[in-house]
Amino acid sequence: MTTHTAHGTFEVRLTPGDELVERTGRFDLGKTWTGDLCGVGHGVMLSAGNPEAGAAAYVAVETVEGMLDGRAGGFAFVQLGTMDGGASEQTYVVAPGSGHGELAGIRGVLAPDAVEGEHRYTISYRLPG
Repeated sequence: MTTHTAHGTFEVRLTPGDELVERTGRFDLGKTWTGDLCGVGHGVMLSAGNPEAGAAAYVAVETVEGMLDGRAGGFAFVQLGTMDGGASEQTYVVAPGSGHGELAGIRGVLAPDAVEGEHRYTISYRLPG
């Protein structure tokens, strides 16, 4: 399998939802992806900790529908984010088995970056064949 790289930006919309577990947050998320990945994302995020104090974490599952480097289809991201003492980390992994359409069999990771308030991404991915 050849590894491909895609770049672009995304916009995030978070809508607070009902708490599922005591002392946690729940959010519905929506994203608009532009660039090499062009489409929309929808998902659910759960969070815990004290973000105002700079110590918190979240997990999310997001489905994405659209075009990736000209291939139509979709897949899901599994996300983990932490912040502690001013340091933050985010991990996005394409959920194995979630790809469909021309993106069936996709495997990969996304590296997010925020520059001057703009959310940017780099996706490294592989497709069968």
